[in-house]
This record gives sequence, C-alpha cells and structure tokens, in this order.
Amino acid sequence: MEALTGVVTQSLILGIMVLGVYISYSILDFPDLSADGSFALGGAIIAVTLKSGFSPVLGCIFAVIGGLLAGLLTGILHVKLKISNLLSGILVMGILYSVNLRIMGRANIPLFNENHLFKIGFSPLIFCLVIAITLKVLLDVFLQTGLGYTIKAVGDNSQMVQSLGIEIGKIKIIGLMIANGLVSLSGGIMAQYQGFSDVSMGTGTLVLGIASIIIGKSMLRKLCILKETSIILAGTIIYQCVVFLAINAGLSATDLKLITSFVIIVFLTLGNVNISIKEKICIGRRRAYAEN
Repeated sequence: MEALTGVVTQSLILGIMVLGVYISYSILDFPDLSADGSFALGGAIIAVTLKSGFSPVLGCIFAVIGGLLAGLLTGILHVKLKISNLLSGILVMGILYSVNLRIMGRANIPLFNENHLFKIGFSPLIFCLVIAITLKVLLDVFLQTGLGYTIKAVGDNSQMVQSLGIEIGKIKIIGLMIANGLVSLSGGIMAQYQGFSDVSMGTGTLVLGIASIIIGKSMLRKLCILKETSIILAGTIIYQCVVFLAINAGLSATDLKLITSFVIIVFLTLGNVNISIKEKICIGRRRAYAEN
C-alpha cells in the first residue's frame, strides 16, 4: 500500500509537468522537446537554492522563472529565427543540459539533509494532490480568459487568428513560456520528493507527457463531465500505475522504454477501436433512417 501511495504521489507531481506538455503539444500543436531540459532545470535550480539557504517556496518560484525563460528561448528560436518547432526544442534541450550542469556544478546533488517542501509535516500525497488540483484549476480559469482562448485558437487555426490582426508569434511564445514554467516547477518538486537532483532526470519527459495525455483521452474521453485537464491528470496516474504493475510483475526497470511504448500502442489501439465502433454505429443509424 505504501508503494502504491508513493506511485500516486509521484504521478501527481508528474501531472504538473503533463499540464505543461498539454499546453504545448495538445493546444499549440508544438512538440516541445525542450521540456526534457526544463524539467531538469527546475531540479537544478531547487538544488542550488536549497543548498544556498533559500526557502523551498522561493526556490520553486525561481524554478518557474527558469522554465519561463527556457520557453521564451524556444519561442524566440521558432518565431523570430524561423527554426522549426521540433529543431527549436532539440536545440534548447541541448543548451539546457549544459546550463543545468553549470548551475549545479556537478551531475548530481543530494537533498536529503535540506529543508524542503516534504519536511513540513504534511502527508506527501495530500500535499501533492492540493498542488496539482490548484494548478489544474488555475489553468482551467486561464484557458477561459481572452488570452487563453487566443492560445487555443492559434493551435486550432493560426491563419484565421492572424487574419484578425493578432500576432500569433507572441501568442506562441507566451504559451511555450507557461508550458515550460509548469514543467520546470514539476521538476523542482520532484527533486525535493526523491531527495536529489540529477542533470539527466528530465530524459523522456515529453514522451511521458504525451503518453499520459493519450492514455487519459483514450480511456476517459466518454466522460464529458470532466475537463481535459482532469482527464490528463487521471491519465498520468493510470500510466504510472500500469508501469508500476508491469515492473512488479517481473519486468526489469531497464525495460521501462519498452513498457512505455507498449502501453502507448495498446491505449492508442483501444482508442482507435472505440472510434471505429462509434463510426459504424452512426453509419448504421443513418442507413436505417434513410431506409425508413
């Protein structure tokens, strides 16, 4: 039971990262590989600030600022320098690897003896649940604002938005900044939860985020009462639990990439099967209606 509680707690922390990936990947249609670097950046900033005697809350704020700057850099490369979205993310990911090493001074910094967020006496599960839900609600509220609707419109039909006289480049940059800010915050919280910060802790972040989004939408798309942010948080928990069960079933941790790919394939297939069944039902109803 304790192990399962730990998995759910970790899923909630990663859920914050998935909210960021949701903005860049699902809303802006921007596969932002700089998320891998931003996640580790949050951990690096937290490690240095805690070692320097700063409060963990202030360290998290610095982590968010670092993520915002990373998103700004990705946006500038793509919008101003006309570099493709995929290559922009790859370039910033590489830049951030060196930046994180420069910030930390070494590849790994232990945080077990530091005064971090998980030493304040609250249950880690309840604490992470409150943070994840709070950020989810704030994101939902933001997406209902004028700027939020504009970001969604840019992802859906950028040409239409541009025809209205709106500079879509600035909107993309703002969206990428928010996305990377959330990813970096998640990395900072994860470093405190696991008790160390590592320069490679962000490897596979984008893939994990996309997998969680796919799983959530494939399994829970019928529940119209849930917002998409709730669905992807649930998808993150489902994904982590599936990986946890697979490893406990005897698979090695070295097979994690294999497990990830297999899980994504299964849920994508299930989602496509459900769509095909719905389409056949609709076609059958139309034919019956036409015959009558």
